[in-house]
Amino acid sequence: MEITDFNIIVAGEQHIDFSEQIVNEMEESAKARGTGIAKRSPEYVATKMREGKSVIALHKDGSWAGFCYIETWSHGKFVANSGLIVSPKYRKAGLAKAIKEKIFELSRAKYPDAKIFGLTTGLAVMKINSDLGYEPVTYSELTDDEEFWKGCQSCVNHDILMAKGRKNCLCTAMLYDPTDKVKPKESEPEISHEEKIQKVTHKANLFKRIEEKLKSFKSVSIF
Repeated sequence: MEITDFNIIVAGEQHIDFSEQIVNEMEESAKARGTGIAKRSPEYVATKMREGKSVIALHKDGSWAGFCYIETWSHGKFVANSGLIVSPKYRKAGLAKAIKEKIFELSRAKYPDAKIFGLTTGLAVMKINSDLGYEPVTYSELTDDEEFWKGCQSCVNHDILMAKGRKNCLCTAMLYDPTDKVKPKESEPEISHEEKIQKVTHKANLFKRIEEKLKSFKSVSIF
């Protein structure tokens, strides 16, 4: 099976019939991993399709293969690419990466100034995010929109999140900040050597935490 066997497009009204199948697979996948996700209804997924805020992958035979959608927080200042799911029979074909690239492209087109973030326990997703330019961050650098954090209430790890004062949990936070990707103008002062060292050290410590966290997950099946 090759990635060329699939069509990855922005979802629309014509794809709404797949909504229930998508939601059911999201839930089954979360159970299999032993982790949690914010539960969504078929109606919610259908709305994302109507709004042009989701990406769907279809096999050349017309069957559903994968999905991901966009959520906005803090009045559009933050964007999350959520609900990434690939049909079990089409995994190992590189679809997750292709869908993430497509939804990332759509997010940048619709919200060019927004910070794009994600929370995940999956090593594969972390690698894909890193390739797209995301960097590991602390939870404090994410949106403070209460509606976003309410979405974690349906996660099996919600008690852990609250016990830690919403400062961290089993998920790793990653962020794409478009302002970090813009080269400074000649008129703007360059960052000092000391500040560069502090940033590098900060990121190194975060990566170290990710590695330690992943080691603790060895007994858990992670996608």
